[in-house]
Amino acid sequence: MKRIGIVILVLLVIVVAASLGVGNYARSHGFSARGEPSPAEAFVAHRLFLLSIPGKAVDLKNPVQAGPEVLPRAMAHFADHCASCHGNDGRGNTLIGRGLYPKPPDMTVSTQKLTDGQIYYIIENGIRFTGMPAFGENAGDEGDQESWDLVHFIRHLPQMTTDEIAQMKNMDPKSPSELAKEQEIRKFLQGDDSPAVENVHEHHH
Repeated sequence: MKRIGIVILVLLVIVVAASLGVGNYARSHGFSARGEPSPAEAFVAHRLFLLSIPGKAVDLKNPVQAGPEVLPRAMAHFADHCASCHGNDGRGNTLIGRGLYPKPPDMTVSTQKLTDGQIYYIIENGIRFTGMPAFGENAGDEGDQESWDLVHFIRHLPQMTTDEIAQMKNMDPKSPSELAKEQEIRKFLQGDDSPAVENVHEHHH
């Protein structure tokens, strides 16, 4: 009953906000993703965010034991799947991240307040009305090792070193233009000055 009451309260806040002229503002100014959420939006979004994670997820324990082999594989996975929005350091200061609305959280601060189970649930199921997709293949599956690996890595983010960030930069996916530039450099160093041929169809993530 308490959960239903919170949902009703959130809906009432949305209705009141709409009645105070949100519609008129939208027609005259539009809503750009460049801005920052207003305090009212942030309040509603935070409540909806908490409601999007089921209570059972809070108490989930990470079944993957921390070890020397976990961090490197999680680091590579994060660089390939997550860094384009969240950044290699988890702070969200990327071209894509700055263009999202709401912006990605600073995972070195706000995300650390979540339990391991909540972080895992978000990775697996995503968050509606944000840019966070669902990466889990099976709904309700609580045993995805890659996602639990990422939980370990996310816990490590506040202690990331500059060397680790530099190492991850080499793991980031490269665009076709970046691959072409690297090919040109390699050909130049090998004494081949013929133009590089860019083939975007041969590059896969």
